[in-house]
Amino acid sequence: MRKIFAILILAGSFLGQNSWAQDCNQVIEGNDLLQFNLSEITVSSSCEEVTITLKHVGALPANVMGHNWVLTKTTDYMPVASAGQAFGPPGYLDTSDERIIGATPGMIGGGEEASITFNLTSLEVGGDYTFFCSFPGHYVLMNGKFIIQ
Repeated sequence: MRKIFAILILAGSFLGQNSWAQDCNQVIEGNDLLQFNLSEITVSSSCEEVTITLKHVGALPANVMGHNWVLTKTTDYMPVASAGQAFGPPGYLDTSDERIIGATPGMIGGGEEASITFNLTSLEVGGDYTFFCSFPGHYVLMNGKFIIQ
């Protein structure tokens, strides 16, 4: 039985289908319809760092339909999003706010992309984290769970 299991693992690795391997680089898309294409991002606790790349697949400019990607503890999500609205343009985010775990730099418009790399070692496996876009009103629809397992 162990030989069969080992062969299946090796075959999956060879074919690029190893479900135990975790990619520490994640891509998420935002569009002109106030949507992220993912409602969850799951990363392995074996990743010391993770890189999130946000791609704006829409056509509208950043001042009209800008997007960013912000990560906080779920308990901090609404307070940070509200503070961002008060902070105003161009980023709608106080980047000095210590409740922010990671955020892409600035707002991006259609056809643009931005990335953020941050350390996972201080975050809890199974912790309660939320990602969102801080453009005015977007955080209501453009949010999701960030899962470390």
